[in-house]
Order: sequence, then C-alpha cells, then structure tokens
Amino acid sequence: MTWPEMQPLLTQGTIDTLYMVLWATVVSVLGGLPLGLLLVLTDKGGLLQNTAVNKVVGVIVNIGRSLPFIILLIALIPFTKLVVGTFIGPTAMIVPLAIGAIPFFARLVETAVREVDHGLVEAVQSMGGSIPTIIRKVLLPQALPSLVSAVTTTVIVLIGYSAMAGAVGGEGLGSKAITYGYQRFDTTFMLVTVAILIVVVSVVQLLGDGVVRLLARRGRTAS
Repeated sequence: MTWPEMQPLLTQGTIDTLYMVLWATVVSVLGGLPLGLLLVLTDKGGLLQNTAVNKVVGVIVNIGRSLPFIILLIALIPFTKLVVGTFIGPTAMIVPLAIGAIPFFARLVETAVREVDHGLVEAVQSMGGSIPTIIRKVLLPQALPSLVSAVTTTVIVLIGYSAMAGAVGGEGLGSKAITYGYQRFDTTFMLVTVAILIVVVSVVQLLGDGVVRLLARRGRTAS
C-alpha cells in the first residue's frame, strides 16, 4: 500500500483513537476519583472509617482490575449495546474502555491520596474543617501532582486498550493495524501504525511529566 492510500486510513484511525481515549479518560477520572477517595476515607483510621464499605469497594475494584481487558470487552457487549445502541464503533468502545480503566485509576488515586501528610489533615480537622473541606482544601491539592501522573498513566493504558478494542469491532489505529497490516500482510502499514502509537504515547508522557514538574515547582514556591 502506498503512502497516499495509507494516509487517510491512518488519519482516521488516529482521530478515532484519540476520541475514544479522551472520553474514556474523562469517564474514568469521574468514576475513579471518588472510588479512590472512598477507599482512603473508609480505611482503618480514615475520616469515614467503615470496614464493611472499604472491603466491598476494594473487592469491586480488585475484580475490575483482575479481568483481562479483551475478556471484559466481550463480556460487556450486551451492556454496551444497551447503553449506546451498538457494540461496534468508537463511541461504543468508550463504555468498556472506561469501565476497564475506572478501577485502575481508583487504585492510583488511593495511592496518591495516601501520600498526603496526615498532619495537614489533622490541622484542618482541629480548626473545624468538614470532610468535604478537607478533601477540597487538603487531600486533592496536596495530591495533585501525583493525580496528574495517575491520569497520564491511565491515558497511556487506555491507548493500549483502544488498540485491543480493534479486534472486537472497535475503530482506531488498532483496528486499522489488524485489517490492513495483519490480515493483508502489509508490514509497512503495520510499522507505520506502531510508530504513530509510540509517538502518541510519548507525547502524552511528555505533557504529563511537564505538568507534574510545573505543579511541583509551584508547590515548592508556595511553601
């Protein structure tokens, strides 16, 4: 396949991949952030200590993380069709991508929030700060660099997931690589697709690292 033939396919594949990853990331953050906070708050010694809730949420998150994405993708076909009306295409793939990434991001959030100095929490608590205030004024701001790093890692994982989604009716670079690279034995197309994925992942990592460094620098300046 010549470059003029490859270019529109690769362009559309890249657009579809970015579309799926963007919206799946948004849903993953909206779902994973409260779950991660809940794991910390309900843990032993937490502000909302509740062993039963903590164990139930922990089990749900662990089950979600333990399932290989390709199996989860197939298992969720009926649910995806119920939500979107179809299980084929980039919009449909957002559903399993987000569900697969939410527990992953939740654990990263849990780790990030646990790193916050407990003395700061106690100080705000002693001044009569409510739990929502502590979350808004202490936990999230203090954990922000780690949370940005967690989002970066999640985006990169989702890019990999989106490539696998191409095997089960999804669009994007993964689908194009399977259809035009693997099934048609076009090594050049496959290599170009891999190169684009590497570039996309590298750009995401560079942007994420840059934001983390900026936030860390501002934190040191403020202190």
